[in-house]
Amino acid sequence: MKMFRTLGIALMGLFVWVGAAQSQTWTPLTHQPTFQTDTALQLTDGTVMVHEYQTPNWWRLTPDNTGSYVNGTWSKIASMASNYLPLYFASAVLADGNVIVEGGEYDGSHSQTNDGSYYDSVLNTWTRIAPPAGWTEIGDSPGIVLPTGTFMLGENMSTNAALFNEATKTWTTTGTGKQDDYEEEGWILLPDRTVLTTDAIKEPHAEKYIYTTGTWISANSTIVRLEDGGSEEIGPMVLRYDGTVFATGGNATGAGHTSIYHPPTHPLQPGKWTPGPDMPKTNDMADAPASILPNGDVLCEMSPGIFQSPVSFYEFDGTKFTQVPNPSNPSMTSYQGRMLVLPTGQVLFLVADGNTIDVEAFNATGNPDPSWAPTITNFPSSVTRGSSYIIKGTQFNGLTTGANYGDDAQMATNYPLVRITNDSTGHVFYARTHNHSTMGVATGTKLVGTHFDVSSNTETGPSHLEVVANGIASTPVAITVN
Repeated sequence: MKMFRTLGIALMGLFVWVGAAQSQTWTPLTHQPTFQTDTALQLTDGTVMVHEYQTPNWWRLTPDNTGSYVNGTWSKIASMASNYLPLYFASAVLADGNVIVEGGEYDGSHSQTNDGSYYDSVLNTWTRIAPPAGWTEIGDSPGIVLPTGTFMLGENMSTNAALFNEATKTWTTTGTGKQDDYEEEGWILLPDRTVLTTDAIKEPHAEKYIYTTGTWISANSTIVRLEDGGSEEIGPMVLRYDGTVFATGGNATGAGHTSIYHPPTHPLQPGKWTPGPDMPKTNDMADAPASILPNGDVLCEMSPGIFQSPVSFYEFDGTKFTQVPNPSNPSMTSYQGRMLVLPTGQVLFLVADGNTIDVEAFNATGNPDPSWAPTITNFPSSVTRGSSYIIKGTQFNGLTTGANYGDDAQMATNYPLVRITNDSTGHVFYARTHNHSTMGVATGTKLVGTHFDVSSNTETGPSHLEVVANGIASTPVAITVN
């Protein structure tokens, strides 16, 4: 539970710190939203879906015809039930391109709601989802889409977990052997198809979920404590392109710790941890966002003490922190930020404090390693507007899950987007992807695929097509749009 946080209001060493790097920049959106923002999700048609702070409402950010989200426009989409107003909730984009939202630490006048809702992204409709049997609360619980495409949810103050059956909108119990409650935990998908968590109660212990058996096993000790001792708050974990996980902490009495997880050679082995550098000054990342960048670094938002302000931003390159510029409004505290990896390689940053309206894009320096990109091997050379096709290749889901936050928000982007650019006009169109063959990350040389629907407004003529995962695009292939 949040011991130092009220609804929408924040209470007022062993590292190498490189001086502020001025080449990274922030670009405010040309058209700022007219509503107070919260969690953002990347839909598979290229648009971004943004929750309006503690309301049932959702909005869509559509990029312009050059593919720019900075110059994109806003439109309102369908709202959830009028009595479902979640704040700090679980969320995910599913393998068919639809969306699930579960729980909420706050829900209007009450807390720890067990409500949930399912969004059909084609019909633009919401359907209420009943909670797993016996669950009286969900609250700010962890959730994740497994490599099979199944959504998994934990009950925040128990060891109960459940798998969502999308066809029947029902739940099945899973997760035996969990050593402590899911309270304040974040989850991250590993290349070996297991799920990693760091315990916030049984610290400094870590655990792995084996989806083939539905059980948790030990993932050894993080060595340093990542949770804040008073509140049990913890920071995000980010899967880096080298296969390691960068795990961050919250600390009320000094600089937050970090630890780096090294996956084992076999998924049933625990793996090992190496303490990383402490955060600069007295910063911590209790309930904070972090995101992978196309250059492989991790963008981190930090607070100078738990839930204090103003925030500062750093990049972590696997060894050290480098300070980068702040966005326009750094007066917030860490838990009031949200991040999302865009197909452009930028990171969308949103202020979620119930008051400030500020959405900006972070522009990183450097380029991705070509080996991180998806590759296209099988594709239709000619497509027709309004029709559906299958495309195949490798690494369509990327090598990472993208941005992360923890138990209060999830915004993974480990699924393929299909981008079509007209050769004559340079205009950009996204084809909605769905029914991906896997939701696993770092699938290597394995042949994977997805379906894509060419929109009716895609311009005709010679074009080129790319598959994009976590902001990194494949080498384009030539197609003709009819």
